[in-house]
Amino acid sequence: MAQISLTTSATILPFNRGASQWTKLLFPCFPKRYGTNFALFASSRTKGVRFVGSGATGKNGSAVEISEAETVPRSYVWPDKKKPRVCILGGGFGGLYTALRLESLVWPDDKKPQVLLVDQSERFVFKPMLYELLSKEVDSWEIAPRFLDLLATTSVQFFQDRFWGYLSGLIEEVPSYPCTSWGVGVSLARLVLALGAESKLDVVPGASEFALPFSTLEDAHKVDNKLRTLERKYFGKDSPICVAVVGCGYAGVELAATVAERLQDRGIVQAINVETTICPTAPPGNREVALKVLSSRKVQLQLGYFVRSIQRVGNVEASEKLTDSGEVPGIAAEHDHEKYILELQPAERGSQKQILEADLVLWTVGSKALLPQLEPCDRPHELPLNARGQAETDETLRVKGHPRIFALGDSSALRDSNGRLLPATAQVAFQQADFTGWNLWAAINDRPLLPFRFQNLGEMMTLGRNDAAISPSFIEGLTLEGPIGHTARKIAYLIRLPTDEHRLKVGISWLTKSAIDSVSSLQSTLTKVLSGS
Repeated sequence: MAQISLTTSATILPFNRGASQWTKLLFPCFPKRYGTNFALFASSRTKGVRFVGSGATGKNGSAVEISEAETVPRSYVWPDKKKPRVCILGGGFGGLYTALRLESLVWPDDKKPQVLLVDQSERFVFKPMLYELLSKEVDSWEIAPRFLDLLATTSVQFFQDRFWGYLSGLIEEVPSYPCTSWGVGVSLARLVLALGAESKLDVVPGASEFALPFSTLEDAHKVDNKLRTLERKYFGKDSPICVAVVGCGYAGVELAATVAERLQDRGIVQAINVETTICPTAPPGNREVALKVLSSRKVQLQLGYFVRSIQRVGNVEASEKLTDSGEVPGIAAEHDHEKYILELQPAERGSQKQILEADLVLWTVGSKALLPQLEPCDRPHELPLNARGQAETDETLRVKGHPRIFALGDSSALRDSNGRLLPATAQVAFQQADFTGWNLWAAINDRPLLPFRFQNLGEMMTLGRNDAAISPSFIEGLTLEGPIGHTARKIAYLIRLPTDEHRLKVGISWLTKSAIDSVSSLQSTLTKVLSGS
């Protein structure tokens, strides 16, 4: 029989009962993936909180590395039982920048909260610059620094683990439910939900099996590795690499432009969109620049079509049969590696369906919020969620009906003055984090909270190395493009990086790379001139 101990401030109470029985009794919805090798900790007055599970934690931004094979549970205890507490779930733009905002505010000595940031990854990812990983303009550490490094000089504490379990009782005086995979009873002052979203691949048959999303650092590395594999396989051959990009919103257009520039004459990029235009919500200037760049790089636009299914062609014979039947015109069945067949259905009547073959399928359509994963299985409507899985919030970013829970970014369903949902963009999350941090300060200090008002500063998009489009909102009709737009975009994002120390390191790195590129370009020009003379 396994032994489970409940630790209180006075004594340790052993229970000679099967671990699986205690799991079912105390945590009926505890994820099975974590097994039963865990301990339960609770103080007798629930004034402290101990997190137990396969995660990493530390004080002052530190963290403890725990291998996947390690099964001994570790615990986390709030350092001060009297000071207010803020738990932030999610370390993206909304979560991390809220924590840094709280750190920057001036607090009374007895009111400064203990801030705990929880994320399933060890790294913060500056997602708008993931495309630069494919073009080799940036290194991973520049746009994906470790939380350990970013929080080293702050009082913010970091815990690495997945988000699972209950929301019920999370902010009650006597909690009875865990908030994450750790099996935790939590007594909090405030909770911030900033869990972000993940790619939605389950809407089309075959997409989850054969398409690669592009929304995380891991996704970017997978796409980069796949492109390098294809570049090696096709090296010295006449047949081009075929890449299909599903979706022509900002993400799809930026990805198509970047991949087309990287492959150049060695590849063919096809971009598919259900709309009859690209970037339908973008400023006209950005759209026109993007169309011009895509045309110059021979990106084939399949507009007015949606992907009905994706299938794999496992061998040359299967591909040849499709070609012989006339269903896949123009397909070269010369390669002995996997290819994928995309069936395109026209969005409107009058057009014929199309069949495309691709070596690589990149998916940029749709996303789903991670917040529903926190819902209790026995009470799935604990929070007011919309159809997208976002929490309905008031104008102060507090979840409706839960004044001590804040939600922002992809976890929030906040509407503008016209009743339209705010877009799930980095710019919105930046601004919401600033207001969330201030409103947490106001709530803890019994001050009035400020209503959030989104200020659209403009829109930016990368279109490859030394190419971008920027339409600032404060100068109507102005669009910066080419190298000027590219430089302006990098400066804007450099300013937006999380901490001064990281900005300095990245700034020096970018200046060094720019200087090296300039010298290399000058040498190349001189060589051509001298050889021509």
